[in-house]
Amino acid sequence: MVYHSSFVNDDGITKACGCPLLPLKTHIKGPAPASDADKADIVDEAITFFRANVFFKNFHVKSPADKLLIYLTFYINIALKRLEGCRTLAVGTKAIINLGLEKVPVPGEPGFPFPGLFTPPQSQEEAELLRNYLKQIREETSGRLLNCAYRANGFPNKWWLAFAKRKFMNIVIL
Repeated sequence: MVYHSSFVNDDGITKACGCPLLPLKTHIKGPAPASDADKADIVDEAITFFRANVFFKNFHVKSPADKLLIYLTFYINIALKRLEGCRTLAVGTKAIINLGLEKVPVPGEPGFPFPGLFTPPQSQEEAELLRNYLKQIREETSGRLLNCAYRANGFPNKWWLAFAKRKFMNIVIL
């Protein structure tokens, strides 16, 4: 059984293209509201549930936050794929920074991995809001993922990088 997000109550949460802009524990500038430092956020959930959820080929969406969890699980899979050949934390950090510099596609644009997951933007402002939120959440996820994928001595954690070989929802990562 797949793990779902605990952020099921989306009252008062801003949405863009059907994606909830959930609060984050972050220092990175962006449109995400600030979250309490002692509470888990969606990035914590995505990293915690990644190793279990990556085995599933289907994901039944129960709340809008599950859509974001699917997106983050896919992004973690891409990030681990990039980190797979990096043998030190310094090289891995460079690979993750390069991944963060890539253009973030939004629904309706070529390159968006899940065309039916989110609705296409109704305006350019909505598209930019979602693009900026996804960029912010990807950067935050990347930073936290480095702490999991590499040990304190700077060498790879094989128990995390082994999951780079998995295909989430049968999507091939190039």
